[in-house]
Amino acid sequence: MKRVVVLAAILGLVLAGAAFAGDAAENVTVEGTLLCAKCTLKDEAQKDCQNVLQVKQGDEVVNYYVVKNDVAEKFGHVCQGSKEAKVTGTVAQKDGRMWLTASKMDPIKAS
Repeated sequence: MKRVVVLAAILGLVLAGAAFAGDAAENVTVEGTLLCAKCTLKDEAQKDCQNVLQVKQGDEVVNYYVVKNDVAEKFGHVCQGSKEAKVTGTVAQKDGRMWLTASKMDPIKAS
């Protein structure tokens, strides 16, 4: 019986943490330049190639690290180059970085 109570308490904490983390994410649509954090931005903390969407917001440039999922994979990786993109998804902060989980990614054609 004691194990059941302990397991129920642990499960409650896990579910509460998941619910709280879900509230932190917000839906956004942002446009910017897709770059590789490792190859183009020379991010020394990045051991593998990683897409980053750089978005100009006022006088500031914000880097959104694009979570590797099916949408991002279908769009393709940009390595040692850049590509203008419009990305819709949810944003969450993790390890001091903004992470964008894309639900839609479209290239922006040069005019």
